[in-house]
Amino acid sequence: MSPDIIFAVNAGPTLKFDVGFFLRFVFQPSPALLNGLAITIYVAIFAQVAGTMLGTLSALAGMSRRRVLRAISAVYVWFFRGTPLLVQLFLVYFGTPYLLGGLDLFPRDVSIGFLDIRGAVLAGLVALSINEGAYMSEIVRAGILSVDPGQTEAAKSLGMTYGLTMRRIVLPQALRVIVPPLGNEFNNMLKTTSLMSVIAVEELFRIAQAANSATFKTFEAYLGVALYYLALTTIWSTIQGRIERRLGASSGRETAPGIRARMLSFSRPRMGGPG
Repeated sequence: MSPDIIFAVNAGPTLKFDVGFFLRFVFQPSPALLNGLAITIYVAIFAQVAGTMLGTLSALAGMSRRRVLRAISAVYVWFFRGTPLLVQLFLVYFGTPYLLGGLDLFPRDVSIGFLDIRGAVLAGLVALSINEGAYMSEIVRAGILSVDPGQTEAAKSLGMTYGLTMRRIVLPQALRVIVPPLGNEFNNMLKTTSLMSVIAVEELFRIAQAANSATFKTFEAYLGVALYYLALTTIWSTIQGRIERRLGASSGRETAPGIRARMLSFSRPRMGGPG
């Protein structure tokens, strides 16, 4: 082998950022990328809604007078907060046939009413919802405990049932405590959907992997999809800031700073000094 050939083998490929590919990937998205974006958004929304409902039920069960309900809630939160979501995805997608005697709840295509959805997407949605419910359980419980117990006692003295007291008295007030961490959880959910790529769900990250495999434009593809995630979380952070400011104004509390203020606060010097 000649020295020139040896040098070419040892030198390896020349790394060069392909600006054209990156701009096309980001600003001229393919149908596959748009479909992956849609899957990311609707899975995050549905998983967060379902997780919030599960978390509310778990929190109420955990505060129940019945030991069985408290035990079920405690085990649920303990297991799903104590194991990685990645493992839970595999357990839900691949493990349910073992638990159900060979019954596959997530076949290739699933029809739910007028909706046709891939089994892997449904499995990811179920796993994310159950995992999120365990975290929302603690958030909802903290919100309920923040409400003055005297109001619950007053509702009981008026003859209101436990369920009616929760719906009309406790939960509306607890929302002011629940909403900020709930918004943070949804922000995290938008990014956590990327884990569904391990069960072949064609969300944003999976599309970036496919683009990398087809073009070997590794950095360009992953940087492009990172910008998409950043856009999603920035939009939601703006919405969340407005919701928190409105809740703060209605309760007379100090309003939360907007996303622009939070991003720039580290660079702003403090004006004045102690008087």
